[in-house]
Amino acid sequence: MTYFLGKRPARVGSIRFGFSQFFSTTDLPTPPLVFGRPGLIASWGVLGNDRCGDCCWAGAAHETMLWRAWAGAPVPAFTDTSVMADYAHATGYDGTDASDQGTDMQAGAAYRQKHGIIDVAGGAHKIDAYVALPPGDLDQLTVSAYLFGAVGVGMELPSSAMDQFSNGEPWAPVSGSTIEGGHYVPCVGRNSRGQFLVVTWGRLHAVEPAFLAQYMDEGVAYLSFEQLQGSVNPRHFDEAGLRKALAEL
Repeated sequence: MTYFLGKRPARVGSIRFGFSQFFSTTDLPTPPLVFGRPGLIASWGVLGNDRCGDCCWAGAAHETMLWRAWAGAPVPAFTDTSVMADYAHATGYDGTDASDQGTDMQAGAAYRQKHGIIDVAGGAHKIDAYVALPPGDLDQLTVSAYLFGAVGVGMELPSSAMDQFSNGEPWAPVSGSTIEGGHYVPCVGRNSRGQFLVVTWGRLHAVEPAFLAQYMDEGVAYLSFEQLQGSVNPRHFDEAGLRKALAEL
């Protein structure tokens, strides 16, 4: 299988609001060692990321699938064709190598908020808002993944990670490994070894905390008020403040 990446370079400060502005991390419960419900999804699908650099859009579909399953709603179906169509609409990708330039995470989040991603039945799945996670901040990453079930992680992926993925080995830092490019993955939980769980190239994969601390260069927590209902304690979440801030943009 050919592994494509597709995250454009991180732009510091491109997302105006940060997670800690609207969520009280000091008041939130401490996530347990093991958390997440990725087992709700029987088959993730590669969703075109073996054909082009649509990792941000494959990730968006994977996040949406898990959120809907988490809420007990019907899980929408996505295919290579539907996900690559979102990539095309958002970035101008036309099937050629020259147009396969990847996605800026802030631009992708803005597109998802305005237009949504489209499932095979034609249904649009939007996010209501998005906030930034600091690069390599594992505390905020852990709390946000625990709260929302799936958060977007951008990283500079080293060549060693390709070999580790092929061998079924957790991603871990390898000194001197060359950076291949930017990649986007949803973080969907943590296992009993303290490794984070991400979805990439169609399957669940374990990641050592040290790897994310070293290679994560941006992150986004996506907020869906529909998905949040019943899963986040209102006293931990300033919904009114976030809606007001969004209206000022």
